[in-house]
Amino acid sequence: MTDTIYLDCASGIAGDMLVAALLDLGADEGRLRDVLDHMPVDGFDVRMGRRDRSGIDCCDFDVVLDEAHENHDHDMAWLHGTVHDHEHAHAEGHHHMHRTLADVEAIIDATPLSPAADAMARRTFAILARAEATAHGTAPEKVLFHEVGAVDSIVDIVSAAVCLDDLGVRRVIVDELSEGRGTIRCAHGVMPVPVPAVVAIASAERLPLHATGVEGELVTPTGAALAAAMRTDGSLPPRYTIEGVGLGAGKRDYACPGFLRVLAIEELPRPSDPKTAAPDDAPVALGHDQVWRLECDVDDCSGEALGRCMTRLLEAGAREAHYIPVFTKKGRPAWQLQVICDEAHREALEREVFEGTTTIGIRRTPCDRTVLPREETSVDGPLGRFRAKVVTLPGGQRRAYPEYEDVSALADAQGTPFQEAWRMALAACEEALRGERA
Repeated sequence: MTDTIYLDCASGIAGDMLVAALLDLGADEGRLRDVLDHMPVDGFDVRMGRRDRSGIDCCDFDVVLDEAHENHDHDMAWLHGTVHDHEHAHAEGHHHMHRTLADVEAIIDATPLSPAADAMARRTFAILARAEATAHGTAPEKVLFHEVGAVDSIVDIVSAAVCLDDLGVRRVIVDELSEGRGTIRCAHGVMPVPVPAVVAIASAERLPLHATGVEGELVTPTGAALAAAMRTDGSLPPRYTIEGVGLGAGKRDYACPGFLRVLAIEELPRPSDPKTAAPDDAPVALGHDQVWRLECDVDDCSGEALGRCMTRLLEAGAREAHYIPVFTKKGRPAWQLQVICDEAHREALEREVFEGTTTIGIRRTPCDRTVLPREETSVDGPLGRFRAKVVTLPGGQRRAYPEYEDVSALADAQGTPFQEAWRMALAACEEALRGERA
């Protein structure tokens, strides 16, 4: 399946809605249950099923809490103040498990997560901690989480990270989050919508909000933090195909459809129809974005440690990682580690460098990039079908590059020397491009 998804947040976003949508898109339920079974948190059960929302069949992900951990997230009367505090006094003695960021990270540490899922869960809680710190005028490490530290929110965030990793997603498009209006009850009392934590996340992460006329909270702090942590792009490509759809049911009954839609999409190249295509001499529009370069020098780190660090960096979302030999102060031979990444993965990758090498400091530099339009296609060659990356040059010329892993696998399967298989693949790519031009 494609590695690109679009979060259509026309009815807002919450953690359980996102997990349900990713499961509906094809994430492995068995793998998720196995991770949750080994998470060191008690007081919950997970139910996965189907639910009708606005006449549409949606996946439902429900974290069912025991009495000691129950909050009022699904209780509309409680949320909107039509039931008074004293009527829930019996539950308030247990209401909200207060946890610090360190407490939450200890839970993540003890949960069997892949590097990518681990990094996503940590980044989400770091965003939440900064937002709560901003709202309450304190430091992130001193924040006592309320709703977001409750058992169900920890389960939602870890589950979303596991599902995203299971689907192999590397690009997440979020253009805007639709939000409601009015007030809602939370741990700090009755608050205006959007609540302070969502306001802080939207501001710090430059996450666009779209005001609707719906009375109620459509965007929860957990949902906003997950959207911000996952987001790598802010707009859909001009042309794309839909490769899959996941629908996640919400629990609250508001005057909107009540589900989150996640689309798996494949970006399409520029039109080839002569009536719509640009003139042959028209320049091709190049892409522009920003990445980060992380860099450090180490002269006391073993080759085994550097190799392991390189592997984990690529698994955790680095666009590129490499090290080169350098000479540092006092004439010492050393290695310079360089990592290229997007903003969404920067903090997690810095953590991998600190934990995986002996460095005590990382230099980071924002880099503006100019990128060629690119697409992935399948090519039929003498040894079988393989994937290829096609790029379009500024003058309109197109080049195709076979994917090494596919060609290597075909060479092994057919008993063909790799160099011969590679030449065949290049020739097949050129033949495919000639077919386009014909």
